[in-house]
Amino acid sequence: MRKTWAVLVTAVLAAAPLTALPHTATPAAALDNHLARTPPMGWNDWNTFGCAVSDQLVRQTADKLVSSGLRDAGYRQVNIDDCWMAKSRSAGGDLVPDPVKFPHGIKGLADYVHSRGLRLGIYESAGTMTCAGYPGSLNHERQDANSFASWGVDYLKYDNCYNMGLPARQRYRTMGDALAATHRPIVYSLCNWGEENVASWGASVGNLWRTTGDIDASYGRMLGIFHQNVKLADAAGPGAWNDPDMLEVGNGMTPVEDRTEFSLWAEMAAPLIAGTDLRHARPDTLAVYGNREVIAIDQDRLGRQGRAVSMTGGRDVLAKPLADGSVAVALFNENATPAVISTTASAAGLPAAKGYALRDLWAHRTTETAGSIRATVPGHGTVLYRVTPTAAPGRYLPRMFLESTTPAWSPGSTATVTSTVTNDGGQSASGVRLGLDVPAGWTATPLTPTRFPQLAPGHQAIARFRVTAPAVLPRPITRAVIGSWESLRGPAGEAKETQHAMVELAAPVRAPWKTFTDNTAVFGAQGDRLAIDGAGADLWYHTDQYSAVYRPGAEHDGSTTIVKVTAQDRTNEWAKAGIMVRNDITGADTAPGYVILAVAPGKGYVLQWDSTGSGHLDANSAPSNQGSGTAGYPSLLKLVRSGGQFTGYYSLDGSHWTLVGTATVPGAAAAQDVGVFTSSHSEGTSGEADFTGFRQT
Repeated sequence: MRKTWAVLVTAVLAAAPLTALPHTATPAAALDNHLARTPPMGWNDWNTFGCAVSDQLVRQTADKLVSSGLRDAGYRQVNIDDCWMAKSRSAGGDLVPDPVKFPHGIKGLADYVHSRGLRLGIYESAGTMTCAGYPGSLNHERQDANSFASWGVDYLKYDNCYNMGLPARQRYRTMGDALAATHRPIVYSLCNWGEENVASWGASVGNLWRTTGDIDASYGRMLGIFHQNVKLADAAGPGAWNDPDMLEVGNGMTPVEDRTEFSLWAEMAAPLIAGTDLRHARPDTLAVYGNREVIAIDQDRLGRQGRAVSMTGGRDVLAKPLADGSVAVALFNENATPAVISTTASAAGLPAAKGYALRDLWAHRTTETAGSIRATVPGHGTVLYRVTPTAAPGRYLPRMFLESTTPAWSPGSTATVTSTVTNDGGQSASGVRLGLDVPAGWTATPLTPTRFPQLAPGHQAIARFRVTAPAVLPRPITRAVIGSWESLRGPAGEAKETQHAMVELAAPVRAPWKTFTDNTAVFGAQGDRLAIDGAGADLWYHTDQYSAVYRPGAEHDGSTTIVKVTAQDRTNEWAKAGIMVRNDITGADTAPGYVILAVAPGKGYVLQWDSTGSGHLDANSAPSNQGSGTAGYPSLLKLVRSGGQFTGYYSLDGSHWTLVGTATVPGAAAAQDVGVFTSSHSEGTSGEADFTGFRQT
């Protein structure tokens, strides 16, 4: 459940001070209810739907789990979160399912879910109310547990809101005892947000326990949760799991970040609970959830959580021992740019052997290494290997480690690309070739030989290419993929491997436009088209991170500014792109006269402004955590100034304008900077927004 609720509730009820998580946690004796011997897998509605849960949604999702093959891949739990019940108990004190949302009751829904070969989960809170304000189970544990059992519930997520400041361990044990007394096998999930050192006692009370506050669909939040959870490996084992919260795969992170979250959760033996709308999930999203080789790492019967081998400079190596004697090795690049990450079989805990089979669980390709385990990992990416000792190497081609330089290009520029391949295997490779694939409009010419008849173990082959970028770009910011590749022959046949590098070319921004960023950004301008590819945690209160293309001093009393937002990457539902006005756009965190009119992919349209002259946005045209309308692309935005008052509108057709809001902005100078801006609302993750037709009247 949303930790923002919890912070407010805990403050109001004066709960006991929080205890910091330790670096390791030694668990108490494990609860022996014979359940969740591997981490639970399934789906939960909260991350996508919040309180908009219903019988129909749950049935449709159950059907999708079956038809998509995810049920057969291991996703058996279908979990209802908060807001499923009526606002008050029955005259007899029983919980009452909302008759509109669940016209067949929970029992009828459970019967349907069971008929699909799935299990039903439900939600409650170890307090007087749930986080959304529905009846809680504190002092009703036995009665509610009996209700759950009679309805056929198979899983209970037990939250921590409105807890009256009572010790968590006592409250959670009371419900655990009540569940046990029903004699129905119900998996017990403790959701106390990692407080009160739960990893040290959770195993004696439940089957899994939340180790952190709530996740959201941003790389920065996922990364923070990973850092908290990875330290707690000692606490996990069969029937007892650290829970770093639900998966946000498909909810707005990039495809690379989605694969990283899934890889890391599997490496940490975490529950794999999907938090997206599976009914309408894209094929690539379903492919991530359905990667059975990665699922097998998570579900390994040995039940060991992966541990950090090294974590230096945002280049992380994790190793997870598996029941068959192999080890799952994750190479995780926390940084935004590609990085070489390496370790060895010995460092990963593998025994000495003549060689090691190296299975790439995303590329689905096996090679052999003499002991080196390394890869060039994309920014925010993870390479996941299953490494197995072998006494008879030669079954697979040797592992070839390919590196390629990535020069900085501008339109029409020429640079030299150097490709280097190293034979990391224990056998010689023959017929080695190096090559470069460039997109249309680019040219690549070899400067050195590219064929190498024989490459012994540990030896390198090097080739250089002259590469020229096109002088004329099709877009203000143009992306191109350059593929460095190597091919070889060996005892096990022939193979080719390609390493892709993304190159961004930008047409220069010229006067009267200027650019500004206080984080990371690429700017482009071409005719009346502008583009910004930038990051930024947010623009709200004391967070003020954005990138802008602007005209100094062009905003004045009586101005009407119009621009069309033609496209926007959904790095987060609250990513923002639109018009910015400020006395000084370069004065992030400080300059007054600050107002933005923006579109947010998941929230619609917002007018936000500095109502106090502090230099921070603190007022919103719509209710908290919401915008107006539904975001569409292209969208026209119009901002009208009259003195210190600004009025914002949006239009999808250019003829009909919808009011977003009106703001009175203290400290607005007679002449202000004005332009277009972006903020990805996901620290460390860049997203592009494209604009056309900026004009002032």
